[in-house]
Amino acid sequence: MANVVLCGVSKRFGSQEVVRALSLEIEDGELMVLVGPSGCGKSTVLRMIAGLEEVSEGTILIGGRDVTHLQPKERDIAMVFQSYALYPHMTVRQNLEFGLKVRGVARAEREQLVTSTATMLEINELLGRRPRQLSGGQRQRVAVGRAIVRQPAVFLFDEPLSNLDARLRTQTRVEIARLQRQLGTTSIYVTHDQVEAMTLGHRIAVLRDGSLEQVGTPAELYQRPATTFVATFIGSPPMTLFEARVIGGGLGLDAGVLTLPAVPGLAGHKLADGSRVIAGIRPESVRPPGAVAANSAATVSGEVVVVEPLGSQVHVQLKLGDQMLAAMLPPSTMPRPGEQLALAIDLGELHLFDEGGRRLEG
Repeated sequence: MANVVLCGVSKRFGSQEVVRALSLEIEDGELMVLVGPSGCGKSTVLRMIAGLEEVSEGTILIGGRDVTHLQPKERDIAMVFQSYALYPHMTVRQNLEFGLKVRGVARAEREQLVTSTATMLEINELLGRRPRQLSGGQRQRVAVGRAIVRQPAVFLFDEPLSNLDARLRTQTRVEIARLQRQLGTTSIYVTHDQVEAMTLGHRIAVLRDGSLEQVGTPAELYQRPATTFVATFIGSPPMTLFEARVIGGGLGLDAGVLTLPAVPGLAGHKLADGSRVIAGIRPESVRPPGAVAANSAATVSGEVVVVEPLGSQVHVQLKLGDQMLAAMLPPSTMPRPGEQLALAIDLGELHLFDEGGRRLEG
């Protein structure tokens, strides 16, 4: 096992810089998730770690060894691709043992490794089949097994669940998390799905336009997002943001939809009256009236635009002037689109950012 360190890593395709001076350390045995929207550079980062893309600038270390210019086979990594990348003419057993054969592993050891891996993944009954005879979920298990059987220092996962349906994504996500805990192998997992990121990662690195926006545990990113980008990318439904100005110890939201007369903690930021800020509130911090202490609540009323029953909760979108406010309410609250609804914002759970979108630390 080994840690992975990226020191000022950049990647350019011609004049376009898709990864910018990225520095990041993945600890030994950690499962680090790289997450961000399409085109943010996360898969390019993974491919540079794997040796499938050349590094334009910077250094990559695996287990303290500089692998920046080494071939993929010299890096002691195993990669699971989105497309599975199984050999169609080979059986599952042959797919699992192919890499071991290439490395010259003795037959008895190959058989032992294949058997133990197949047992771990519960695919023993599939060993004689070819990929075309497998479902998508079964193919993904075989692809994961082919990585495991090699016993590498580092696992790399490139959006491995994107081709699966919702039920299989959830099931396979649980299996990957269980296997990673069991094996304790350093793993780097790329996804654009923030639910995958939050449920899988020991830590999450959020990328935006090739740069690192924030790195931290799922709880840190959710509870203390460093920027408005992270605040709206992490969490579903996303945080609602309001542009506002400071008025004494409170905030006046733009478009006159709401004045928050006393915002807890605002004084600690020492902002002058009239200063521009961005206020954010998570949907679960918008509750029915009476569910928030009166001295920490601001009541709003608006037109219900969207109602999405989700079983244990109801997602509601409320229109306040030109602003939409997301709320997650108990199932006993089932408003109808078009009706007026009063809700309470918990001011103690308000997030504050400066005009540039950086978190205000007070």
